Amino acid sequence: MDINGITNGWRTSATSESHGSFVGLSRSYPNTIHRERIHMGNVHNGKRDLVISNSKKANLSASSKQRINLKINGEKELTFTEFLKHPSGMEAVINAKALQSYHLVEDSDDTYRCTLPKVQLMSYEVYPVLILRVTPTQEDCTVELLSCKLEGSELLESQSERFSANMTNCMTWNMEDPDPFLEVDVRLNVTLEISTRPFTMLPVSAVEAPGNLVMQTLVDTLVPLLLQQLLKDYDEWIQKQQQNSLNATS
Repeated sequence: MDINGITNGWRTSATSESHGSFVGLSRSYPNTIHRERIHMGNVHNGKRDLVISNSKKANLSASSKQRINLKINGEKELTFTEFLKHPSGMEAVINAKALQSYHLVEDSDDTYRCTLPKVQLMSYEVYPVLILRVTPTQEDCTVELLSCKLEGSELLESQSERFSANMTNCMTWNMEDPDPFLEVDVRLNVTLEISTRPFTMLPVSAVEAPGNLVMQTLVDTLVPLLLQQLLKDYDEWIQKQQQNSLNATS
């Protein structure tokens, strides 16, 4: 599609090729014509090329807040706070059992690089890699997803640039309550670039509505599993600590 006779005196043409970084310039079309985003490209002979991009961004979100009872173990020192100070507690928080590998990021004592098991997509293999920051205190523990990338196939690695995600999981507990509990409040946000047909022809809401539904269903399914696994790991840690105490006194 060529666009000629721009009113400022430039004669320009629209092309699908990109030539570097662009500065966005919005332009409106009649309702009968699909809206597109026009970018100003690099300067050539004192002029700029117009580049048309159909890329849009969909913002998806989901959240869930759930609570589970903690068992009274009879040992005051074996609180959930003490559990999180132990390496077993940190492994439980980042769900190390579901990871292929994890390690602390260099020069950090609270940020982990977590590699999930490989995912087979058609003939390609990729490994989702998460960067998680864990911040425990006496009253709560916050897990933040700082980034999520795909590693393995170069083709699919490039798709990592088309989405971004952030997540917070704030865990709180009360051991003094008549019914001790652990509560998690999970909030997940994903920004997805829409750059392929026929999705570029649809309003963003047509992608966001079903996308939000899928994400909410996923979060509603995973959060109870997370709570159950945390409780299981906590109970196993208590039993191990009590057994170690018995062995030390016998």
